Amino acid sequence: MSETTITPEMSMEEILQTYPSAQRALFQRYHVGGCSSCGFEPSDTLAQVCRDHNMLDTREVIDHILSSHETDRRLQVDPLQVRTWLETPEELRLIDVRMPQEREAQDFPEAEPLDFNDQGKYMALPKDTRLVFACQDGMRSLDVAAYFVGQGYTRVHSLRGGLEAWEAGVESGRG
Repeated sequence: MSETTITPEMSMEEILQTYPSAQRALFQRYHVGGCSSCGFEPSDTLAQVCRDHNMLDTREVIDHILSSHETDRRLQVDPLQVRTWLETPEELRLIDVRMPQEREAQDFPEAEPLDFNDQGKYMALPKDTRLVFACQDGMRSLDVAAYFVGQGYTRVHSLRGGLEAWEAGVESGRG
């Protein structure tokens, strides 16, 4: 997918197709788009969203979306790189953030399941622990990885493409 320039006249749907991280970026910085009270319609233009939510500097919003997109790219790691890390003695926590019913339907034996009952135990890990989060397709794990970066963790990644890419690349040996 080729990236396009974001303009104030673009619909949110158009922006999100090219920059899926825009939803998270808008919510994290401006509290826009995360719930029904601060949401927007896919057909709303960026300029309209900025007006409706009192974000006066549309250029700043565009810059933030682009910056967040680049940050997401840096957080993502390919399955073969994770496999290489797993084969070294250095500590790596590969954490499956899928819901329990998803894990029951499809196993990911290399990953530890996220402990939904004691999520605070992850906050006790040293901030330089290598953490790789995984989900089915790599999107939810990117949200979790971004959260941990926000908590000061310095070696955080999201498995690019999730379990689907893991099985297609690592398990088949194709990468």
